[in-house]
Parts: sequence; structure tokens; C-alpha cells
Amino acid sequence: MAVDRDHVLRSAAALLTRKSTATMDEVAKAAGISRATLHRHFSGRDALVRALEEHGIAECEAALDAARLDEGSASDAVRRLVREVEPAAGLLAFLYGENELWEDGGSDPWSRLDQRIAALFARGQGNGEFRIDLTPAWLTEALYGLVASCAWATQAGRVAPKDFTHMVTELLLGGALRREES
Repeated sequence: MAVDRDHVLRSAAALLTRKSTATMDEVAKAAGISRATLHRHFSGRDALVRALEEHGIAECEAALDAARLDEGSASDAVRRLVREVEPAAGLLAFLYGENELWEDGGSDPWSRLDQRIAALFARGQGNGEFRIDLTPAWLTEALYGLVASCAWATQAGRVAPKDFTHMVTELLLGGALRREES
């Protein structure tokens, strides 16, 4: 029987997001496969985490493409992005908190994602939509943090899944939008 790699990765991400210290045995059980089968696909935890990183980057790139970041207002593009990234939010929350991925300052694929998202915020600043006292890099980090936090809160039952996009975008944009001076 063939193993569905996507299912294994999503099961691992869901478990590791809830319990970051889960063993490979626990990951295998969550995925409904034997430990031996898991080890045939991932030699150890590091290999599994790196595969999760690759999968998460692909999910983010697909969300960025689907969100059509260059269309319409920057605020609307942020809303589309959060809506598109929501299905991968649990995986991204796990990766966001996985320190070993960031020990060398992050990898090129994450940098490419950062640049695309920061460009969206810079566009919003350039057209007067977003505050200019918050850097695009900081707004990008804030977006990542809010997506991860809302994913954790949703998994814990503190936020309704249907409220994910609204909660993230309203808090982020409420702080990022430029206000008329009084």
C-alpha cells in the first residue's frame, strides 16, 4: 500500500503543532502508519522537519499566487492572502516556532516569501494605504505571528475556525492602516 506523503506531513504538522516534543512513534501513530514506514520516508526528526519546511514553503507560495497580491488595494490583497494561507496555518504555526529552522538565519525559500509579502506592504505604503512608520519587514513578521497565533488559538478551541481570516486581518490591518491626522 502506497503511503500518502501529504497526509503524513499534515498529520505530523497537526501533532507537532499541539505537542512539539512528540516522538517519531507518536507521529507515525497520528499518520496511521508504522514507525518503520515513517522511517523509510524520513530518517529522523530533522528530516521530517525539513520535509515539513519544504511542504510549508510550497503551501505559502501557492497561497501567495492564489491571493493575486498585485491586484486591487493592498488591504484587499492582505485579506485574500490570509484567506488563502488559512488551510496551511497549522503547519506554518509549527514551522514558525521550530527553532532549528532559524538557527542559520533562515533559508532562501523563506526569504523569497518574505520579499513577496514585504513588497505587498511596501505597495500599500507607497499608495498611502498603510502607515509608513512600520517597515514592510516588520509588517511581514507581524502577519506571520498573527497567522501562527490564530492557528494555535483555533486548534485550542479559543477561536472559531470561521473567524480565522477576520481575526487576523482586522488586527493586522487595524494597526497597519494609515489614519487621517486629526
